Amino acid sequence: MSRFLSLNVHTSLVALAVLGIFGAGGVLLTSTDSRAAGEPATKATEPRPALTVSIVRPAPADISAKLQANGNVAAWQEASIGAESNGLRLTEVRVNVGDVVRAGQVLATFAPDTIQADVAQSRANLLEAQANAAEAQANAQRANTLSQSGALSAQQIQQYATAAQTAQARVEAAKAMLNAQQLRMKHTQVLAPDSGVISARTATVGAVVAAGTELFRMVRKGRLEWRAEVASSELARIQVGNPVNLTAASGAQVQGKVRMIAPTVDAQTRNALVYVDLPSHADIRAGMFARGEFVLGQRSAITVPASAIVVRDGFSNVFELTADKHVRMVRVQTGQRSGEAVEITTGLTPNAAIVARGGAFLNDGDLVRVQSDAPAQATPK
Repeated sequence: MSRFLSLNVHTSLVALAVLGIFGAGGVLLTSTDSRAAGEPATKATEPRPALTVSIVRPAPADISAKLQANGNVAAWQEASIGAESNGLRLTEVRVNVGDVVRAGQVLATFAPDTIQADVAQSRANLLEAQANAAEAQANAQRANTLSQSGALSAQQIQQYATAAQTAQARVEAAKAMLNAQQLRMKHTQVLAPDSGVISARTATVGAVVAAGTELFRMVRKGRLEWRAEVASSELARIQVGNPVNLTAASGAQVQGKVRMIAPTVDAQTRNALVYVDLPSHADIRAGMFARGEFVLGQRSAITVPASAIVVRDGFSNVFELTADKHVRMVRVQTGQRSGEAVEITTGLTPNAAIVARGGAFLNDGDLVRVQSDAPAQATPK
């Protein structure tokens, strides 16, 4: 009986030991599973930076105040060169479009045969009138010497004196006619009234043209000007003598100078013309469309790199870094561009820290990682 009790006690102790071992193992497994399940939960709650960025601050700069405008290139002054004689045949044309001519240069000639004959006849008429005037003057002098003798009446003497004056008047008329014919002879050569460049030609060899018919058109002095259309509200900013940077449709660039501001404003467009003198350039021609910038002086501004500007929904924005390493999108107003720097007119404080580049990949409120190296300042050119 005692042996049986002793066996039962032993069996119970073994069972309790086994249960203790398995219980401890269960607790160990439960603890291990709990830690394993807890680790992913902890990692999932940690935010990850959206991008590694570099930071810049707005840089002060002196930039040129400019005003942009559009307009056409035109001749400073044009000269219309036409025929001054009537009914003559054009025998020679010596210049063409694009030729540079000097003042007094012969551009074309007319046939002089008819006028030469008229000149010879006028000269002969003058000689005849002079001979008649000499005879009438001699008769008047003889009649005057006989006035005391009574051989001639006072009326006859007066008639001789009048005849002498009439003959002298015919001499003057003949001289005027000869001068007119000689002037017609001079007009058989078409001369350039000034130096410049021939811009148009309608003269044709063999044509018989009437007086006043245009044969050539010339750009005087070869000078061109840019006629810029500027809003009336901007005219007060422009002064005579302001430099202007002009870019033609061909890509040619020149620098001109404001010569004059029109005294009137167009009632329809409310724009006024500003006349800008241009230097000679092979790629700048009258009739071209051109864009230009009036340089109005220097002014202080703050600038940021062009890469920091992000355009969304048609507006310019920058991403500003906050104290907790997040970024917020700030809408700004941009001004002029100077090299790789862009002027910021409103929306940004001078000490703001903004993302230098990569803003297109960011959204408002994103967490970012800032590069440890010192950021470069925006340097306008």
